[in-house]
Amino acid sequence: MRVITLSLFAATSAVAAAPVAAQIQDAVSIEGTRLEIMATGESTQVPDLVIINAGVVTEAPTAQAALAQNASQMRSVLAALRQAGIAERDIQTASINLNPRYDYGNDRAPQLVGYNASNQLTIRFREIEQSGPIIDALVAQGVNQINGPSLQIEDPDDALDAARRDALTQARARADIYASALGMQVTRIVAVSESGNSRPPMPMAMRAQAESDASTQIVPGEQSLNVTLSVVFELQ
Repeated sequence: MRVITLSLFAATSAVAAAPVAAQIQDAVSIEGTRLEIMATGESTQVPDLVIINAGVVTEAPTAQAALAQNASQMRSVLAALRQAGIAERDIQTASINLNPRYDYGNDRAPQLVGYNASNQLTIRFREIEQSGPIIDALVAQGVNQINGPSLQIEDPDDALDAARRDALTQARARADIYASALGMQVTRIVAVSESGNSRPPMPMAMRAQAESDASTQIVPGEQSLNVTLSVVFELQ
């Protein structure tokens, strides 16, 4: 039995490999030449989910006052989210923090001058075109910290399956090329293993429009999903 191993990758974005996701192995011995090809399939899809972290930070001379002011502003924020139609399951408290503030003067001990209170929420939007106005409404209600958005594909299974088919098609086409060059034919696929699937993180995509329409705009773009397969063929 002759063994030929080829490592060929499609031109896709460089991303970290995920753990092994699937493997199919044929236990029957190989009578001809063994040819192993690696191929990366890609599928693109417009993200349909945006996730942001939004928070309220307040300052006051006492801890109780800082927390009370924070709670009051957060009630307005939660009311605005519900009025915008955000489901309760898509609103989650991420963290609540209370920290002292000190004045560090020269040649004296630090003096306590007040407290900072913060309440952070994780919020999910499924209508991306509405997320800009929602962010603006949150800011109007007292949100003074925003991180994100993170644009994601909520259900990536169909896109990943398309990437798997693309990888398998590439592998078979390359196997035919090498078989022809060797004066042989591909008789069967002996083994298939999936080394992982990955999605590159989407960068923040917020921008302000012209002054006449100074609302926040979210630009979804496209997201690429990649799957790498190792396919072993038998040539005779």
